[in-house]
Amino acid sequence: MIGRTKQVALVLTAVLAAGAACRNQYREAGTPGHAAPPASPAPAAAGPFTLVASGDILPHATVLERAAYDGGGDGYDFRPMLSAVQPVVSGADLALCHLATGYGTEGDPTGGPPLTAPPRLAEDLAATGYDGCSTASAHALDDGAAGVGRTLDALDRAGLRHTGTARSETEARSVALHRAGGARVAHLSYTSATGHPPPDDQPWAVNLIDADRIIADARAARRGGADVVVVSLDWGTEGQDAPDRLQLTLAGRLTASATDGHPDIDLILGTSAHVPQAYEKVNGTWVVYGLGDQIAGPLRDQRGAQDPRGNESTLGRFTFAPPDRPGGPWRVVRAEFVPQVYDLDAGRVVELGRAIAQGAELEGARDRIRDVVLSRGAGQDGLVMAE
Repeated sequence: MIGRTKQVALVLTAVLAAGAACRNQYREAGTPGHAAPPASPAPAAAGPFTLVASGDILPHATVLERAAYDGGGDGYDFRPMLSAVQPVVSGADLALCHLATGYGTEGDPTGGPPLTAPPRLAEDLAATGYDGCSTASAHALDDGAAGVGRTLDALDRAGLRHTGTARSETEARSVALHRAGGARVAHLSYTSATGHPPPDDQPWAVNLIDADRIIADARAARRGGADVVVVSLDWGTEGQDAPDRLQLTLAGRLTASATDGHPDIDLILGTSAHVPQAYEKVNGTWVVYGLGDQIAGPLRDQRGAQDPRGNESTLGRFTFAPPDRPGGPWRVVRAEFVPQVYDLDAGRVVELGRAIAQGAELEGARDRIRDVVLSRGAGQDGLVMAE
């Protein structure tokens, strides 16, 4: 088995999606956990916005050791680790991360297994420029319901929106909303598996992938005033470059779903394979099958050897333009990817384009990432590697 494996695959039938979706509430930036009234559509004069998304943040033991060293004896500091990508992240109108683990206590993160991170990580993600995180993942329940509560409390304190896990049934029915370029952007998050099942009395603690539920939630978000709906999916086969059958089938179904001629979902962001996977335009909608791990310890193959792909990833950057006619959809007018690696020795995320321009001999990693990302013809649909 490849390292960092999911432990339990769940049958995803526990949630009554349609009923929950009909009762969705809305949490807008600046009002954590509180319902906000539905918004009116964005005005015609609204300008474009850029959305940046990154892959799994998995603070394994080696990552925690580096953050402790950078903390200089005063806790943990993840900001130096992310400093190279801070300009790209903070330069976006909306930046989303994937928090692939919950938080332990500040003095006792485990680094796995079970995998927990120090709450300080939330502050440092916000300082890097992230606006929100998806939290439905294989490790979301590693520390049970207490870990979910601790994680979401820390994200709230840092001012980061979150979606995918919940402290209450009411929160599980809510939708995280962001404002960007005059648009209201709904962010939804689901996982195909968890290492531990939800508590019997809290089946809503983590959102599990179910196509009907995702579509119902997306439509409910749209009815509530969202102009753009972004779905994060923790899915895929670990260590596999190519999207698996679940990914292909689900992507096809979700992107085919439409209401009154408009797609219900505007962008799909995939994580959990722990290696970069292809980007593809499916039924006119961009799908990122796997962003890769932005921060993680070494990935081991079946023989126990280190797999360098486990520390390669991309930042996806999508520019949305407002409707060109009243009632029309927002649309992606530019799609880019930014190759990056997490340098295990230095404990730093490296933005490959800038590093190569400065003389680093990292062309091999850049080219490997590029070839995988473009392997399903995304270049023909306009996806470009950012310079």
